[in-house]
Amino acid sequence: MKKPLWMIASAAVLILLGTYLIANTAGRDKAEQAEGTDVRKLVEDISTGREKPQSASISATTLTVTETGNKETTYTLPENEFFLSIAPYVQQTHPCEIHSLTGCQGEMVNEEFMVTIHDSEGNTLFMKDEVLKSGANGFMDLWVPRDRTYLIRIVQDGKVAEKQLSTYPDDQTCITTMQLM
Repeated sequence: MKKPLWMIASAAVLILLGTYLIANTAGRDKAEQAEGTDVRKLVEDISTGREKPQSASISATTLTVTETGNKETTYTLPENEFFLSIAPYVQQTHPCEIHSLTGCQGEMVNEEFMVTIHDSEGNTLFMKDEVLKSGANGFMDLWVPRDRTYLIRIVQDGKVAEKQLSTYPDDQTCITTMQLM
C-alpha cells in the first residue's frame, strides 16, 4: 500500500516540476524577445492606441506590459533616457507617480502647449516657441536625458505652469501637478 502511494506522490512532484520548468522557459523566451524590442516605439504605440495591451505602466527604469491572460513582460528603458509624461491641467487632476500608459487620463485632451525645458547646467532641450500637443489621454510624453534636474515651463492661452523635475532612478514618470494659472 505504501509503495503505490509513494509512486503517485513522486509522479505528482514530477508533473509539478515539469510544469514549473516549462512555464519558466516560456518566461525566459519572452524576456529574450523583450531585449530586441524598440522600447521607445512600444511606449509610443501604447500611448497612441496602436498597441492595446491589457495594461502598461512605466517607471523610471522599466516598462511593464500585461497582455490578455495576465502575461507580463518587463522591458528595461534606455540607459541614458528618462520618460516623462506630463498632464497640464486647469481644474482637474489625479495623484500619480508611475505613469499608466493605459489608464492615466488628463484633463486637457489633444491640446497644444508651448513648452520650454532647461537643465540645471543651462542647456535648453525645448524652446519656448516649440509647440507640443497632448494626446487623447491628455498627456505629453517626453524622453529626456537621465540623472539631471530640469525646469519645465508650459504655457497655453496666457496661463503658465512651471515646475522643477528630476530624472533619477527614484523619480516620478507621471507628472500631474502642473496647474496652468
